[in-house]
Amino acid sequence: MQIMLILAHPKKGSFNHAIAERIHDGLQRLGHSVWYHDLYEEAFDAVYRFEKADQEDVLVQMHRDQLISCDGLIIVHPNWWGQPPAILKGWIDKVLVEDVAYGFDPDDNGSGVPVGLLRAKQALIINTSNTPLEREQTVFQDPLEMIWKNCVLHYCGIENVERKVFRVIADSTYEDRRAWLEEAESMVRQYFV
Repeated sequence: MQIMLILAHPKKGSFNHAIAERIHDGLQRLGHSVWYHDLYEEAFDAVYRFEKADQEDVLVQMHRDQLISCDGLIIVHPNWWGQPPAILKGWIDKVLVEDVAYGFDPDDNGSGVPVGLLRAKQALIINTSNTPLEREQTVFQDPLEMIWKNCVLHYCGIENVERKVFRVIADSTYEDRRAWLEEAESMVRQYFV
C-alpha cells in the first residue's frame, strides 16, 4: 500500500514526532511505501489565497497528487483548542480542495452533497492532548472527532476513519509514552494490512 503520513507539530523531538517516526518505521517494516511529510519541517505555507500563487505552489501540488494516489492516510497532531494546529488547517484548506478531494455533480452549484473523490478509504488520526477524557467529553464534546470524521474525511470519500487520542501528555511517564508508541504501531499493523 502507498500511505501518506502527515505530521503537524512545531517542536522537534516532541512526542508527536516520536509517534510519527514509530508509525513510519512500522509501515516500512510491513512493506508499505510511505510519503512522510512534517509540515513544519517542509515550511508548508498554510495561508490560503485566492491567487495564482496557490495554484503554482509546487509543494501544494505534490501533496495533492500524493493524496489522490495514496491508499491510506495517517495524520498525527496535538489537540490545540479543540482543533488541529493552524498549519494543518491550512493544509486541509489548500490540499483537500474541490476536484482533488471532493466534487459536485455538474448541475450542482456547490450547495448540495459533495461526492468524495479520494481513492483512500481508510484514515488513522492520532492526537495528543492534555485534557482528561471525562472533561473532553462532558465540557468540550470532543470537537476533533466531529471535525475529522464528519466535516473533513467522510466528505472526501474516506469511509473508515479511526481516531486515537493519547492523554494526558503533561502527566505522562516514560512507561506511558513507551506503551502509547507500541499502541500506535499496533494500530498501524491492524489498520493497514
